[in-house]
Amino acid sequence: MSDVIVAPATRDLGELARDLSNWLATKMPGASDIVVDNLTYPRGAGQSHETILFDAKWNQDGEERAQGCVVRIKPSSFTVFVDTLFEEQYKVMQVLHEGSYVKVAKPLWFEEDSSILGNPFFVMEKVQGRVPVSIPPYAREGWLSESTPQQRRKLWENAVVQLAAVQSVPLGKLGFLKGPPGAESGLAQEWDKYERGAAWVQEHVGSPALARSLERLKSLWPENRPEGLVWGDARIGNMMFDDDFEVVAVMDWEQPSLGGALHDLAWFLVLSEIMHGRNAQNGAYLEGMGTREETIARWEEITGKSAADIEWYEDFTHFKMTCTGLRMGHWRGKQMMDEAAIARRLKVD
Repeated sequence: MSDVIVAPATRDLGELARDLSNWLATKMPGASDIVVDNLTYPRGAGQSHETILFDAKWNQDGEERAQGCVVRIKPSSFTVFVDTLFEEQYKVMQVLHEGSYVKVAKPLWFEEDSSILGNPFFVMEKVQGRVPVSIPPYAREGWLSESTPQQRRKLWENAVVQLAAVQSVPLGKLGFLKGPPGAESGLAQEWDKYERGAAWVQEHVGSPALARSLERLKSLWPENRPEGLVWGDARIGNMMFDDDFEVVAVMDWEQPSLGGALHDLAWFLVLSEIMHGRNAQNGAYLEGMGTREETIARWEEITGKSAADIEWYEDFTHFKMTCTGLRMGHWRGKQMMDEAAIARRLKVD
């Protein structure tokens, strides 16, 4: 297990416990003797939002009650993405949970008042399970690397089922995700987001390869553009599993859109190859995990949608990840990769 806290900011947890206790009293008027304790930051995950786990205990009508919770706080000093979409991620989770479309933690409360914790925040139910963390990489260290190929196969299958389940959500329930004029939904919406995102990143980190990559991708515009919800960070590292390798929660809905079904599949494929596939860094291939071809076939079988042109979406994924990596590198004061490496990655060298 990783002991690394990767949150973008941290705070005094004793003060936070007090503030949350006082706030919960306004959300549960019939509760008394509210105690908030066991506050902790997740390890090895959660780089874009300040996220804290805690337990709440109280007395209700003479009975002692308890609830495990997670508070997620809107970032302010540093943001990874050009569009924050903080309230939208909470609303997406509400839709997913209420319709039982995807396994997500139950959203409990959304708070707009910044005076309480310094920024808006929301609280959701804490789910018990294990996460294949990125720091250190789960293929080299930790419970998944120590599992059997049969257990990994089960985990992969369950992960792909949940990935495909994202495409079962009726888009009519997601009108709040509508994009700007001319890019309200579909590929146009996702393209607009990252075209603006690339320009935003280049205000601080110049990379001519980004502009050339946009031109290349535009010239190869895919014919297959199935509609669908975009999760935004589709990977097993954003899923929580129980001891039987079943998915208990799909997490990190911070960049949702109506951009289309193939964006998440492509993101999942690219991250799988990088983290545990045949192109894994440092050769950390995990036997038992499904191949790229198996993932595509299973996703098509469940969703009933074609993955034709998926190669274009994978190239677009590399573009998205490069923008995010350059942004994170600027924040950390570290260069992610030189221009030649960026150009090779984006196929514009």
